[in-house]
Amino acid sequence: MAGHKFGWPTAQECFHAAKTVGLKMRNGGGVKSLADISKSVLTPFRAHPLLPTGHLQTFWTVLTGADIPVYYGRKTMIGKDGGTFTIDFVVPPTHNDTSEGLFHRTRHLIQEEIDELPSNDTKPMLLALHGLTGGSHELYLRAVIAPLTEKHGWAACVMNARGCAKSKITTHQLFNARVTGDVRETVEYLRETFPNRPLYAVGFSLGANILANYLGEEGDKCVLSAAALCSNPWNLEVTSLGLHRTFMGSQVYSRSMGGNLKALFEAQYDVLSHDPAIDAALVRKAKYIYEFDRDLTARVFGYATVGAYYRDASSVDRLLNIRIPTFIVHAKDDPVALKEAVPYDEVKSNPWAFMVTTSVGGHLSWFEASGERWFARTVAEWLNKMATEVEAVVPVPVKEKEIKAKLDETNTLPPSASATAVSKEAGAMTI
Repeated sequence: MAGHKFGWPTAQECFHAAKTVGLKMRNGGGVKSLADISKSVLTPFRAHPLLPTGHLQTFWTVLTGADIPVYYGRKTMIGKDGGTFTIDFVVPPTHNDTSEGLFHRTRHLIQEEIDELPSNDTKPMLLALHGLTGGSHELYLRAVIAPLTEKHGWAACVMNARGCAKSKITTHQLFNARVTGDVRETVEYLRETFPNRPLYAVGFSLGANILANYLGEEGDKCVLSAAALCSNPWNLEVTSLGLHRTFMGSQVYSRSMGGNLKALFEAQYDVLSHDPAIDAALVRKAKYIYEFDRDLTARVFGYATVGAYYRDASSVDRLLNIRIPTFIVHAKDDPVALKEAVPYDEVKSNPWAFMVTTSVGGHLSWFEASGERWFARTVAEWLNKMATEVEAVVPVPVKEKEIKAKLDETNTLPPSASATAVSKEAGAMTI
């Protein structure tokens, strides 16, 4: 679909290594680079005439009354630690589409339906990770899922983080930006349940950070075929400090996210109140996101300070260890995932990564005059191209020792983490 010709024109740039991994195309199409394949799905982004800035774009994400019908069936997962999280599978509509206590068009799967989930079909399957305190109901997420499932015949599911999407926790652990265990268990379950389906993943905002951490931890053992990362905050300490340098950042965005986290805490209070590490009165006084993370997240997960948590949970350095084709999209005027944290050098050092930035777009927004989201269409088209046109990945030579030294210097990856590719040159394209 061509880009809309009405609206505010925006600058668009692409970042990648001088030589990205090769992609062997189906039907004798030869080998094309990840960079070339990724550029082929890009269209100019023209911002909605009434939404010419990142703030307005982001506000509209919250205010828009648009609807994208996606129906889900929920399965509750029990983690290896005994805690629970949920997976919402995209399912056909039924006469009873909503279970009591869940979001519209989401219902609990009955045991018979769960038993019938396994399949030997070969359709591509998408795993989506939502943003902070979000869930499968989020419009930005459905904007990517809907065209893939309805138009291209994909299967899809959303992993709802612990306590999110009106789910209940059973242990004292909520989610955080660093813990990837639930993602790993979800991927293992999908691999076992759908052994012939190629698996793909997309992460949004905090979900993108968690997904990037997972991909970096898995390295060349990752079973996913490709992934997309949208509006990732990347460096949480830089992002937190940047938010609190401005009135809008502190009083609108940080305060709003802190409020959402407090609401999540109250919804799970019956369980969390029994954790001796949590001072409920202190948590309830928090106004900003960093105060909540300082007084609850860091304490529960054993970090000495909120800064220690943010540094450990940031995905910027683990990007260097990603070993599957990865498409990254970011707006330079994103008021939440700030441009100071965007990993330009890391992308240019990893031949498995490709990043496109736009001068306008906001946070998970990119609204066009039609009301559609440019990023959602672009990500969906990239994922479908990877699934339908790419047969295999042709790796490029990597300088393991050089990149390993860089990772050791940051002291952000565990000793067992493998290194990734590096290139001193980078390609860039302006559209």
